[in-house]
Amino acid sequence: MYEHILVSEAECVTTITLNRPDKLNAFIGHMRRDLAEALEHASSDRNSRVVVITGAGRAFCSGGDIAFMAELMERHDADEFARILGAGRRVISAIRSMTKPVIAAINGPAAGAGFNLALACDLRIASSDATFSQSFVKVGLHPDWGGTYFLPRLVSPNKACEMFFLGETIDAQEAARLNLVNRVVAPEELEQATLQLAHRLCAAPPIALAAAKQAVYLSHASDLDEMLRYETEAQLRCFESEDGHEGVRAFFEKRDPHFTGH
Repeated sequence: MYEHILVSEAECVTTITLNRPDKLNAFIGHMRRDLAEALEHASSDRNSRVVVITGAGRAFCSGGDIAFMAELMERHDADEFARILGAGRRVISAIRSMTKPVIAAINGPAAGAGFNLALACDLRIASSDATFSQSFVKVGLHPDWGGTYFLPRLVSPNKACEMFFLGETIDAQEAARLNLVNRVVAPEELEQATLQLAHRLCAAPPIALAAAKQAVYLSHASDLDEMLRYETEAQLRCFESEDGHEGVRAFFEKRDPHFTGH
């Protein structure tokens, strides 16, 4: 369906794979737009409860294709550059606005926009082969794809400055120490670990998950009173939902609940 994006669906999980392995899955042409469309479709797919983003080959995503950017600079094509920046914003907005959990399965290098794509996801599992770099400074460009929003919320301001200013590469273990990833697994375990997590999320109540996801990100721009009001509204929605009743029934019947998202 897309030139450099693969989409597969298995049970309740939609997996979106960046598929340009010979270029470390660097973004080029309509690839950003296609990723946004794939995410938007997964968001509206009633059969999908969890979305996984990963990369083909040995990399997650090396960011923007520098050769393509060089062509745009040679043509002084700022309009086209602005268009691809807009497509990147559309990707990040699609991830954060969808009610479903989004997992980044980081199988290798994640640099520049690729690093920030991973940071936009709700959960991140990294292969021990993964590396991370805010590499924009090395080519005289500014961080995009939400990096200046996500990174300073995960690490201290001075650490964010160091990563933005120097563009140095860190390994997966350092990323875990900095709380940039949820867990690190062996390369051969990444796919299975990701699917295990995805299926746990599939079994969870979708209404409650959606409300919790919104709460986490809403809290960054809200005070305590606002969050208390939101919690009350969200809790009432869950209380009145079929899933809420199912969860309570299952508790007393000593069985696993079956949540439907209603």
